[in-house]
Amino acid sequence: MAGKAGGVDRTHGRSIGVKLGFAALHGLSVLICLWLAFGGWDWPDPMRAKVMAGAAVLYFLRHLVTLFVLLHRRVELSEGLGLAAFIASFEIGFLLLGAGAVAGEARAFGLWDVVGGSLLLIGSAVNTGSELQRWAWKKQPSSKGHCYTGGLFAYSMHVNYLGDSILFTGWAILAASIWAGAVPLMMTLMFVFYHIPALDRYLADRYGAEFSAYAARTAKFVPGIY
Repeated sequence: MAGKAGGVDRTHGRSIGVKLGFAALHGLSVLICLWLAFGGWDWPDPMRAKVMAGAAVLYFLRHLVTLFVLLHRRVELSEGLGLAAFIASFEIGFLLLGAGAVAGEARAFGLWDVVGGSLLLIGSAVNTGSELQRWAWKKQPSSKGHCYTGGLFAYSMHVNYLGDSILFTGWAILAASIWAGAVPLMMTLMFVFYHIPALDRYLADRYGAEFSAYAARTAKFVPGIY
């Protein structure tokens, strides 16, 4: 079934040109982060700036896998440009906050950074891991026309979104600035109140009773909570 849900086009299609442009713009954002972290700038917290750049590189590598391996739907030009601008704003913004551009001082690494780094890695694994599980399942001929309910998606209907919320929370913690917390908060609210309801309506229309049964037994977002 074709159509839009959650602000994106769900129609299957390669749109390789847009995806390449999207990846190039994201790559430019990462290069700027690397330049800011390793280009000789006199930041109050140069080590944390380097950690922020490393997080941006990890996110970029995962994004390439998503765009060119996992994502089978069309990507419209407006979506690619909008998301590229959003990605640049938080990647560069997180780096500047972590570098101490606002606080004006270095913050010693401690337990909270261990928590933040762990959440970043866990969230990244949950997001990409769940998508890889679904990708492998969809390659089986018997899966055609059915709703995927296995793997990590057996615990949360939108576990990929949950992974994003976890990783961005960790990334914000590593930035060591209260202002960074606005990004995971905004993203989680968008998931819960916009993307998930719209996607649920699309899936219910596409898979009917099969999706209804899945929704009845599975948490929407956070297992045991919502």
